[in-house]
Amino acid sequence: MRALHRYSGALAMTAALGVALLLVLLPDFAWAHDVAEGDKAFVQSVDGPAIFPFMYLGAKHMVTGYDHIAFLVGVVFFLNRLKDVVLYVSMFTIGHSITLLGGVLLGVGANAYIIDAIIGLSVIYKGVENIGGFAKIGVNIDTRAAVLVFGLFHGMGLATKVMDLEMSRDGLLTNLISFNVGVELGQVIVLAFVVTLFATWRQRPSFGKYAFAANVALIGVGLWLTAIQIQGYLSS
Repeated sequence: MRALHRYSGALAMTAALGVALLLVLLPDFAWAHDVAEGDKAFVQSVDGPAIFPFMYLGAKHMVTGYDHIAFLVGVVFFLNRLKDVVLYVSMFTIGHSITLLGGVLLGVGANAYIIDAIIGLSVIYKGVENIGGFAKIGVNIDTRAAVLVFGLFHGMGLATKVMDLEMSRDGLLTNLISFNVGVELGQVIVLAFVVTLFATWRQRPSFGKYAFAANVALIGVGLWLTAIQIQGYLSS
């Protein structure tokens, strides 16, 4: 039991240090969460369908998209059943697929700072909901609808970044679909790790002890993300 207690304490300390490190480095990450210059050069040089390269770029963008990951962590934090994970992730996927594909094909974009600030708000929302904040003030929000709506904003954020790449119209639909499939593959990779981690953590006493603190930390990350993007918008 003592060994388990020490392990739980070490796990909590590691998580706290990880969150602290993220908060320290987040300003750099917030500006860096974009398509790398090398990837931009490649995308702008492509003329015609390039399925696998765009699948790779989509997966890479999702795996390195800390704001998207933070939101998904909040979504699956208390989900115990696989069908619930599939349901909520499907709502998120439907949302961001609609605005990613529709936004680029129709040329409908938005200010990247505003969209990323809303994504930060989505992280705050999940953290507050997870600690019962809305229930305490008598506000009842349909989580499925909220996840779908925030998925739409996440997709618009992706669409805005993709349009900035000035992709060739030749093979555009194929490449967009490939990019979206890559995003989904990246999402599966991230969720497989996160769901496995939480499934393991829920078996330990430390989950009940530190779940509230973890979601407060998630709210802090969301607040920081939102503040950074608002600052960027005001200074742009």
